Amino acid sequence: MKTVKDNTKYLGNLTELQCITRFYELGYSVSIPYGDSEKYDMVLDVRGKLYRLQCKHATPRINEEGTITHLTIRTVWQSGYTKHSQYKRNQYTKDDCDYFVTHYQGKNYLIPVEQCSNEKSLRIVPPKNGQVKNINFLEDFVDEEVLLTL
Repeated sequence: MKTVKDNTKYLGNLTELQCITRFYELGYSVSIPYGDSEKYDMVLDVRGKLYRLQCKHATPRINEEGTITHLTIRTVWQSGYTKHSQYKRNQYTKDDCDYFVTHYQGKNYLIPVEQCSNEKSLRIVPPKNGQVKNINFLEDFVDEEVLLTL
């Protein structure tokens, strides 16, 4: 039986509310575009400069020991049906939004749209093989640190 938490619309709405609340707690103004026709979910005012944010739910990935190793964020949008009755997946560009934002354990994480393709993984635990090159760590995208650079 599906639960409310299996509903992607519910998860998306919950993530948006969590992100808005966190920005508000940090003292930032957030605006919401009217309707549901923009490719961004909110506009964040950072010291007078506006940033378009696309909010995405982060799915925790768990290893065989039961540890959450990383978060996965789907960074595409779907439109209409193709001739095979499938939704067409589209990538966001800098013309659509400036950052993806997600919420995890009380903080927001901001990822520049140009750093994403179809999916973005943010590591919490380093890989077992010790690789660090081309690995994105969650801690590098934490809200307070990123916002200071904007």
